[in-house]
Amino acid sequence: MPIELAVPLVHQFAMLLLIAIPVACASWTVTHEEVFREPREFCKRMSQDCKALPQRKFFYLFTCEYCFSHYVSALGLLVFRYQLLYAGWRGYLIAWFAVVWIANVYMSVFNLLRLDIKHENVTIAVEQAEMPAVTTKK
Repeated sequence: MPIELAVPLVHQFAMLLLIAIPVACASWTVTHEEVFREPREFCKRMSQDCKALPQRKFFYLFTCEYCFSHYVSALGLLVFRYQLLYAGWRGYLIAWFAVVWIANVYMSVFNLLRLDIKHENVTIAVEQAEMPAVTTKK
């Protein structure tokens, strides 16, 4: 029978929300931001051109935030020794999937915010371009 953790559930949940932040940040940065563009493009090319299936899948992991977040989460769980609900391997397994899920919720919200900001910027630019030039007379 699994042994439940002695840590209060509220504390476990708070830790889940907090640990998912760096997981989401690292996953998003590697798979979307300009600083990793060249390695990501290399991995994308290799994921399409490699002949062996394991090689294609390995390189694909670095282009997909959902896939990459599994590995970042596993590393995070090892670093923080975070377990959820149960002690031992069951707690790590539950924590792993929970952190991945919360991190992907964070990344989805971040992506929606970025799209909304881009949309607002485009709308503002169009409105400014359509406005007649106002000239001041002395």
